[in-house]
Amino acid sequence: MAQIDYYFATLSPYCYLAGTRLEKVAAKHGATINYKPFDIVQGFGRTGGTMPKDRHASRVEYRAQELQRQAKKLDLPFNIKPAHWPTNGAPAAYAFIAAQNAGGGDLGALAHSIARAVWAEDKDIAEDDVVRACLTEAGFDPALADSGLLEGAETYARNLDEAVDAGVFGAPFYVVDDQRFWGQDRVDDVDLYLQGKL
Repeated sequence: MAQIDYYFATLSPYCYLAGTRLEKVAAKHGATINYKPFDIVQGFGRTGGTMPKDRHASRVEYRAQELQRQAKKLDLPFNIKPAHWPTNGAPAAYAFIAAQNAGGGDLGALAHSIARAVWAEDKDIAEDDVVRACLTEAGFDPALADSGLLEGAETYARNLDEAVDAGVFGAPFYVVDDQRFWGQDRVDDVDLYLQGKL
């Protein structure tokens, strides 16, 4: 059975645009998804990336256009200037890790709910009530937002180390066997790889 390591950032607009397409591909192939939320800001610093605010104006402008085009293609509501971005994405990541450890809900739906809160609903995922609502929507106990914080922090840091070691430099990033796929527009390539066509 194939395993997909899914490195994602709770604040990434591209993770929002990925939706739950990876989960559909995994189900199609009987693959498992190993969700690995990580600190994309630290990841940029450790892999030679540049934060969006520090990029040349032409890159910033292109990113804004491309995000809106992709959202339209995917028929997803999208706010190019969300009210709470950037914010602290760690609390939502810790809650995700607690949910992952607890089980009983839909992790794909939870990852998407968190990202959607930022990019479509103008909510601050650093706030406990927002995180609790995301947990509830995905079928998890909302009290998980208040548990396992130390373990969540340790796993979050470990996921970053593993991401760098695996050659991950952005989000969403999918690793299957020794193959790496970067970006929400590469989900179809993951599908083709699992079919043995790539």
